[in-house]
Amino acid sequence: MGTATSRVAYAALAAAVLAGAGGCGSSGQASGGAPRARGGFARVLPAPPPATWHAFRIDSGAVLFYPPGWMRASGDPGTATATLSGAHGHLLGYLNLTPRQGGETLANWARFRVAHNVREGDRAVMSEASVSGIRFRTGTGTCVRDRYITTSGARYIELACLVKGAVASSVIVAASPPRAWTRVFPALYRALSALRT
Repeated sequence: MGTATSRVAYAALAAAVLAGAGGCGSSGQASGGAPRARGGFARVLPAPPPATWHAFRIDSGAVLFYPPGWMRASGDPGTATATLSGAHGHLLGYLNLTPRQGGETLANWARFRVAHNVREGDRAVMSEASVSGIRFRTGTGTCVRDRYITTSGARYIELACLVKGAVASSVIVAASPPRAWTRVFPALYRALSALRT
C-alpha cells in the first residue's frame, strides 16, 4: 500500500490475519481556485488529533496519528504503519505513512496511484474519485479513493493522498475492507485530517 516492499509486507500481514481467522474519477477547482471536495474528501478537515491518539513519526519528520486500539505494524524503514484488527483477528483498518519516493506529483497522483496498485498485482482496481488542492494541517495534497482486490483475494477501499508539506512530501494511505468500511471510515478520515508533514 506504500512502497513495493511495504505493500508485500502488508499483503503478507493481511493474509496471515485472515488465514489465522480461518468508476470514474473526478477532480477540479471551484471558481476562484478553491478546491471542490468530492468523493467524501470534504471529511478531511485539518485539525490536531484527539488527545488519546498515538503519534508515529517517520525520518522525514512527518507524523501519522492513529487511535487507541490500533497497533503499530512493521513495514519498510522510514515508514509508519498502524492496523486495526477485529474479532478473530480480521483486519479492519490500515494506515500507512511513507515519504514520497518516485515520480508521483500532485498533478499526476490520481493516475500514478491507480497504476501503482495495478503494478503491485492488485486486480479489479477502480478509481472512484480524485480531488486536488485539499488542505492538510501543514500542507496541500491530492487524494484518490479507489477499491481493489489484492493478490491474496482481500478486497479494500482505499483513500490515498500525496501531501506536499513545508519540509517534505509524504504519501498517506488509509484503507479498510468494504465489510468494515462503515465502522472504520471515521477514524480513517480523522487520521488524514490530523496528518502532520
